[in-house]
Amino acid sequence: MNSKLYTIFLGVALTACSTGKKALEKGNFDEAVYTAVERLQKSPTNSTSQQVLKEAYPLALNYHQGRVNNWEKSTEPFHWERVISEYDAMNQLGSAIDNCPPCIRVVGDGKKFVEPLQAARNLAASDRYDSGNFHLGNAKGNRQEAKMAFLDFERASQIIPGYKDVSNKMDIAYSYAAVNVVLEQVTVTSKLYQLSNEYFQDKVNEFLRTNPKMNIFVQFYGPQQASDIKLKPHQIVRLQFDEFMVGQTYVNTNTENITSKDSVKVGEATVNGKKVPVYNKVTAKYTKSRKTVTSNGILDMQIIDFQTKQVIHRDKIPGTFVWVNEWANFNGDERALTKDQLNLCKNKELLPPAPQILFTEFTKPIYDQLTRKIRKYYENY
Repeated sequence: MNSKLYTIFLGVALTACSTGKKALEKGNFDEAVYTAVERLQKSPTNSTSQQVLKEAYPLALNYHQGRVNNWEKSTEPFHWERVISEYDAMNQLGSAIDNCPPCIRVVGDGKKFVEPLQAARNLAASDRYDSGNFHLGNAKGNRQEAKMAFLDFERASQIIPGYKDVSNKMDIAYSYAAVNVVLEQVTVTSKLYQLSNEYFQDKVNEFLRTNPKMNIFVQFYGPQQASDIKLKPHQIVRLQFDEFMVGQTYVNTNTENITSKDSVKVGEATVNGKKVPVYNKVTAKYTKSRKTVTSNGILDMQIIDFQTKQVIHRDKIPGTFVWVNEWANFNGDERALTKDQLNLCKNKELLPPAPQILFTEFTKPIYDQLTRKIRKYYENY
């Protein structure tokens, strides 16, 4: 195929795709309508798109109307919500056409299904309302029933805002379904150090501020907040660093005799009355030291039933931080050493960070684990 014919073929193929013809041939009637509309907005006289729209729009309406008829006869729970989806789809097609003057000239105004849609909404909201009332009747002392009641009333409210007394009934269902959880202040006990939990506590408080409802039915509070509103919680999350070690120090020193890889100039010699350089390998006694200061600990997380005082969940969360200091020195010819070895000789032995800093550092990975575990435990609670 020569380049001219290929260009013509490619142009025809692209035009067919952009006009919606391909979608129409595959039976994707909605897609065909939207593609044709988009094309006609840019090119109002495109004959292919005009023909596609003329064929696809009635077919799309027939398709959705057929689904409406089937769903109206269905015995599946909440089937009226399926009917709503079909009417919404037809109304969206009509709106697309109404916003495209060239399209109106081809198929007329877009069809709107206002009254049938409202009738379906009324029936769908009624179904959800009745289901919510059924679950609410069994909700006292049964969180699962209360959650289902709340979700049904919420859905009814989404279908028709302000429907009957769903707002009040949502509040009643929520009061049975909700779990109020208080995260206690983090406890740190140490006989050797005066350590502050300020960093870790601040991070926990930040978690409370930014994740008050990771699960709509679980509400987290800090101790002061719970006290201020006189909250009677359902559960307590107790956090305590009951095992930790700060600043275990280990120093390792290694000495070796190093010989240069290549020969270097070590002096001069006189040969036949002339001075010439003398090359040889050189050596150095190299001592490398490495100090590691390890701090680690375990956070004990307990979730306690406030009424029974029983521990209903427990986790041990470990964390570790290792501070490293390396330095070196040598005796001999520095040319025996590599660049990295020479750079290490510029380092000095340092004092490790203060115990408080070491404590804070090993709690950082613990916090990340803690928040993941809390999310996982409560996400579907």
